Order: sequence, then structure tokens, then C-alpha cells
Amino acid sequence: MADSAAATMGHSATGGHGPTDGTKRDFLGLVAGAGGAVLVGALAWPFIDSLNPSKDVLALSSTEVDLTPIAEGSAITVMWRGKPTFVRHRTAKEIAEAKAVKPSELIDPSAPATDAERTKAGHEKWLVVIGICTHLGCIPLGNKPTDQRGEYGGWFCPCHGSQYDTSGRVRHGPAPANLALPPYAFETDTKIKIG
Repeated sequence: MADSAAATMGHSATGGHGPTDGTKRDFLGLVAGAGGAVLVGALAWPFIDSLNPSKDVLALSSTEVDLTPIAEGSAITVMWRGKPTFVRHRTAKEIAEAKAVKPSELIDPSAPATDAERTKAGHEKWLVVIGICTHLGCIPLGNKPTDQRGEYGGWFCPCHGSQYDTSGRVRHGPAPANLALPPYAFETDTKIKIG
């Protein structure tokens, strides 16, 4: 009878704390586990953060270009991620010629192949391409007014004779693909951010 009275009062015959003992232990275990997880996270964070790219590397991942000094019909070369990138201010004639070409006429008809896919809507006069020939990685000519631009008015690679049109699409020669398009966006009508 003494044992049943002790159990009713919340104590066992051996002096323990009975049914409430498990829930206190569970709670203390959760608190200790959560505290340990926070401590491990606090200790690991500096190491994890050190794996992120440094600020100078992040700065190279994007390039801003002021478009105002680029005269119509001319182009400039800027560096983006160590690659020459061509920014061309196309004339109305160059745009019309580029739009008239059907993808089926191209060496590389895969998308983006149409002029509309290779430019930004509302900013068709601007073309931005990575200036590396897709044959052997040479840098095509065509940005300077005195440069040879080939039969299609875009760029000409003197190494093996590949020619690109005013939309950066390969039209002649051994190059198998169109000039690549970098990711870019217009920040204003006169400024783009590449990358």
C-alpha cells in the first residue's frame, strides 16, 4: 500500500521522480542538442564563408558598359571574365539584313539563331557577343573601321576565313557555331551590365 501511495504522489518506491522524469530529460536533451548545433554552425561558418569567391573575383564576374561613345556602325571590345566581348551599335541597314536571314540558311541554325533571339527587345540596334571564333578560339576582326568584316558585314576571322554576319552568326568557313551570347541586361538606355 505504501508503494501505491508513493506512486500516486509522483514518487517511485526507489526515490525517483516518476512519469515526469522522461519529459524533463527529453526537454534537456533537445536544449543541449540545439545548443550544440548552434555552436557547430558558429564554428563552421568562417570556414564555409572562406570558400566563397573574393570581392575582386566577384567584381570581374560582371562588366558595365557605357554605350554613349559607341557611334552607329561601330563596335568596341570589352573584357568580361577574361574574354573579349564585342558590343556593336548596328545601323538600320545591318539590322534589316540580319532580320532577313532565315535560320535554315545558316551553318548553325540552332537557337538562338534569329536576330530577335540574339538581341534584346526594344534595343535591337545593340548586339553583344563573345568575340572568340568558334573554330579554334581566335579573335575575329571587325570592330575597328579599318578591319575586314567579310562578305556579311559582321566579323572576319583571318586564321581560317570564318565569316560572321551582323548578328554574330557564322555564315562561311570552318567555324561550326555562331558567336556565343553573354548574359547581359540594359540598366538604362545607354548602359548595359554584362554578367
